[in-house]
Amino acid sequence: MRNSDVEIAGLTVYLGFGEFADEPRIHRILVDHVIRGIRIQVLLRLFLALFVLLTVCLDPPDHATVFSVVTAVLYAAWCIAGAVVVRRHEAWMVRYSWIALPIDLLLLTILAVVAGMSNEVSWTTDALLTGFALVPMIAAISLQPRLCAIVVIATVVVYAVSNILARQSNGEPWSIIVLRVLVVSALAIGAILLSQLQRSRVTTIGSLAAERARLLDATMEIEERERRDLADNLHDGALQYLLAARQELATLRDSADPVTLNRVDGALRDSAQLLRSTLSELHPVVLEQAGLAVALTDLASSYGSRAGAPAISVDTAAWPSELRTSADSLLFAAARELLTNVLKHAEADTAEVTAEFDDGVARLVVVDDGVGLPEDVGVEELMRRRQAAGHIGLASRRVRIEGVGGTFSLATRPSGGTVAVVEVPAREV
Repeated sequence: MRNSDVEIAGLTVYLGFGEFADEPRIHRILVDHVIRGIRIQVLLRLFLALFVLLTVCLDPPDHATVFSVVTAVLYAAWCIAGAVVVRRHEAWMVRYSWIALPIDLLLLTILAVVAGMSNEVSWTTDALLTGFALVPMIAAISLQPRLCAIVVIATVVVYAVSNILARQSNGEPWSIIVLRVLVVSALAIGAILLSQLQRSRVTTIGSLAAERARLLDATMEIEERERRDLADNLHDGALQYLLAARQELATLRDSADPVTLNRVDGALRDSAQLLRSTLSELHPVVLEQAGLAVALTDLASSYGSRAGAPAISVDTAAWPSELRTSADSLLFAAARELLTNVLKHAEADTAEVTAEFDDGVARLVVVDDGVGLPEDVGVEELMRRRQAAGHIGLASRRVRIEGVGGTFSLATRPSGGTVAVVEVPAREV
């Protein structure tokens, strides 16, 4: 597993989604939602920093101007630095967002109190107190309702205290202060409920994705078991009968027409070879024993020996022969389906299969020089039409690949033909 995958898995537990700790494919979904929320927080925080900076510059307090401006500039720099962190370092995004919320609250409190104490009538304080309304909104985007509750409760308390302290210079009636606190309290309650709703939705999405992944695993396991059973039945049944027939035929060579015997023997030999190829494709024992690199070479040899088949080459230089990964079976099945389509539809003269493994990503590329994809039909529409016509091979492979967090793409080759690329997150086993 790559370092980034470990960080993402750690974030999943750190965020309180421990129920999905054993579902690596779900980590990315959950963390993506968290990252989107943090980016919105960063945007709102930048607006808050701009608001604070404009407030102290356009209407500075009389006796603490330098302190207020310097504090606002430092806060703006902090927010910009946070935006850089969020953009470049996923592992620190959540930690930054949690640290930043108390800093937002502390900064507004300090500036509001300083402005209220330095002026007889402080419009600066009134403007800064308005900024408190943004804090619950920033906290609401968090997927941590408890943290959100702590922050917004502290916001309401600090807001109330700041208003009371500012009343000494502004002389506002108590009724106005109470009404303001009630509005901020309503925002705080709404922020907590929104945070709970967002977390519930993300948890539901994670649960559905985990269930989908488990169903895909079960489907692939059933399919593999059926292929293995069919291969065993063919090996123990039809293939053995063919071999026995050839042995019986050998006993008739002295008493029958040699030409007829040779013709029958050739048919039986070709049938036995075809059965062996079919068995290898249905349940490639070589994949388990020798690995994907050798299995792809055998698959290409089997397909390439068929009548009218293109010349198929295999490049596994970036896939060590001793390597075994969690994606071997999936890539082999994809290669088998793609080569089947090349033989049936591409009208190609050559095809190339490439397998690579790099930094936790297994990659399969199948290229041919055939007729390519239709120019007037998009890939998605083409897949939909083929699926509607009963050709579900590629569609089912794509579902399985995307179900484990991978990607499957088809494109027209610039020099003619088709390029199919499969990328799947994988680990060595």
